[in-house]
Amino acid sequence: MIGDVPNVEAGQGFSTRRLAHEAGVHRPLQSGICGTKKTGAESIVVSGGYKDDADYGDVIVYTGHGGQDSSGNQKNDQSLNDSGNAALVTSHLEGLPVRVLRGHQSDSPYAPATGYRYDGLYRVTSYGSKLGIDGYLIWQFRLEAYDDTPTPPPAEQPELPGTPVEPVVAPVAGNETPERITKTVQRIVRSSAVKRTVKAWHDNRCQVCETRIEVPGGSYSEGAHIRGLGSPHNGPDTTGNVLCLCPNCHVMLDAGGMVIEDDLTVLRDGKPVGVLRTHPQHTIDLDCVRHHRERWRM
Repeated sequence: MIGDVPNVEAGQGFSTRRLAHEAGVHRPLQSGICGTKKTGAESIVVSGGYKDDADYGDVIVYTGHGGQDSSGNQKNDQSLNDSGNAALVTSHLEGLPVRVLRGHQSDSPYAPATGYRYDGLYRVTSYGSKLGIDGYLIWQFRLEAYDDTPTPPPAEQPELPGTPVEPVVAPVAGNETPERITKTVQRIVRSSAVKRTVKAWHDNRCQVCETRIEVPGGSYSEGAHIRGLGSPHNGPDTTGNVLCLCPNCHVMLDAGGMVIEDDLTVLRDGKPVGVLRTHPQHTIDLDCVRHHRERWRM
């Protein structure tokens, strides 16, 4: 299960991992990551298992799985082909929440004094590789708490970490020696089961421009509703109302930079630029197409 577990609140303690398993918070009794590449990561355990981990409360720098010996020393490089690491990549690409369970074994000031504690939902905002303390390649994932996830009070306030992936550097306009500000940027696009089904049918390839964005460990696309959900558009959350698009084409669709004819011809500035690619299982809802086209009729 992705997301919240019924009848379990953030801050709830468990004296053993088995009790956390029985509650559905973290199902594996040993592995620190629960999930698969296909489904994404359900949950992780922060328990000091890797030397390169860092816990800052509402920000966790979490080292992926693999390459350790029985003494906790890194003896081999990690790989994104590991199912746990691949699951965290999917959670990042799909914007899926991950449950965090903290264990007493960690030397983090946010760790519980005994047992384990469920600390709510976090999002995977970035990931990247580096040489770890033991000199082998590791993969690290930056997780940030959702706004409504309470952060346990720390014993002392640590310094906020940098992101484990290349930072975005923003210059100050009009200054020949601009100040540089490090920022972590992610466009959060949460995927429902409907969107993920459409994206799987099209193998993350844009139905308009055929772009497939390849990243380490997977590929990225966005599920775009043709007719918007909620008021005032009240579109259905069905596969017929969702397209698999690249980020550029998604923005153009949402902002009226492209519209689609009933024969699935794609128009930009009133001129045809191609035909929407389809899939045998993906029937486009033409009522939604017409609603979108009427909304942006010039």
